Amino acid sequence: MNSTKLSKSAKPRFSDKFALKDCFFWTKTLVLTIFILNHGTTVVNAEPQSLRPDIQVRNILNTASISPSVRIAKDPRNNTLYYLKRNGEIYQVNLALSTSTLVYSFSDHKVGETQGMAIGPNGTIYLVGNGNLVNDQTKAIIVKGVINSSTGQRIWSVLAKSAAYPKSKTAYDHRFNGVVVSPDGNFIYVNSGSRTDHGEVQTAGGLYPNTRDVGLTACIIRLPTNGQNLFLANNRATLKTAGYIFVEGTRNTFDMAFAPNGDLFGAENGPDRDMSEELNWLREGYHYGFPWRIGGTDNPQQFPNYNPANDRLLNPKFGAVTKGYYYNDPTFPARPNITLTEPITNIGPDADSYRDPQDGKVKDASVLGQPFSTFTTHRSPLGLVFDTQGVMSPEFNKDGFILSWTPGDPVGETVAGPFKDPSQDLLHLNLTKVGTTNYRLEARRIVQGFSNPIDAEIIGNKIYVLEYGGNQGLWEITMPKK
Repeated sequence: MNSTKLSKSAKPRFSDKFALKDCFFWTKTLVLTIFILNHGTTVVNAEPQSLRPDIQVRNILNTASISPSVRIAKDPRNNTLYYLKRNGEIYQVNLALSTSTLVYSFSDHKVGETQGMAIGPNGTIYLVGNGNLVNDQTKAIIVKGVINSSTGQRIWSVLAKSAAYPKSKTAYDHRFNGVVVSPDGNFIYVNSGSRTDHGEVQTAGGLYPNTRDVGLTACIIRLPTNGQNLFLANNRATLKTAGYIFVEGTRNTFDMAFAPNGDLFGAENGPDRDMSEELNWLREGYHYGFPWRIGGTDNPQQFPNYNPANDRLLNPKFGAVTKGYYYNDPTFPARPNITLTEPITNIGPDADSYRDPQDGKVKDASVLGQPFSTFTTHRSPLGLVFDTQGVMSPEFNKDGFILSWTPGDPVGETVAGPFKDPSQDLLHLNLTKVGTTNYRLEARRIVQGFSNPIDAEIIGNKIYVLEYGGNQGLWEITMPKK
């Protein structure tokens, strides 16, 4: 995170969707299916490989069960590691024995469809889940498991529930998912993803005419950790008055993390159009552009002369394109008269491929010296962590690391995923602050070959990576120390 690092020579090379990518996170299994059909082989990879001799990779255990693994988090008090299943099961990991034990389930916390888990400095566990309601509606529930000082057991209670709000009945119902606790333990930040791919009308089969995104979607909400039974209305003005809206204009910031200097960053999954995926410096009251600005470029559907037939970034491998969700849209909402915050610029050498909107060709931004915001399209960046303790060697000290979920094509553009970018890797992010306005970063691949890596945690100089695909492995990446 320090500016002296940019003196290193950085040259060439290549953003998102959430393999869950443009969709709701779990639908991205569709990407896996398409990949299998295109290649006639399974997407389950061999074990990941380090791309450097000073970085070691080992398998701790495989977590495959009836429910997929979705989150991993440590208890900051003692570095005990936990992983979360989508059905609400929480397992405690014994790193010494390479085993795990079920410690909590739905019967304890009463949350299903869990997509978020974080642990505060005092050991409190925060879970984020979603419920399905009648008429294709959903609602979020956020609970906390506070440790009873007398018994040592966790007491579960509801921190907040949302009002019911309409789903779109598409792959773009991202709902509530990522959660992070502030370093002082006083707040949690919860992502509520969009219900659209790029701000288009989604009526849920006619149930909700002319409905695009709603008050509860496409934003990040901040809540006090001492709250009890807070109510989140499906009304943006009401949420703002209550002080719950932290930022707006985020499509689906599935993962967030605090850097050593206290700045909050979020990884943003982009739409089905070939627009780059973002990493953002998240600051209270800022608007990050969705649906008017995505991946550092304008969403063309907002313009009255938009003709999708001439749009070279519409990729027929993706559902929003084949289903006609990109169209001439005279009623697209007017752009707000505010400053829209741009993503962090990636100067390469990796994860910076893009499709040129003029000629439709795939190019490498850092080779051409082009500004790029931030990662190769359809990468689905997540699993963001930082060396907050500053224990790694100078090259990595206090830097960030991020995973990419979607399988890519390292040499071409044959799959429904990143082009000229293998993805499914761990990137080293060397971030440098640019004045007080933003950051820029260098991205370098350091481990490759994961099977849909979905989340990461960091303990000392070891990064723990959890996979959603294959055997849902839990991998330990040992980084060089100071």
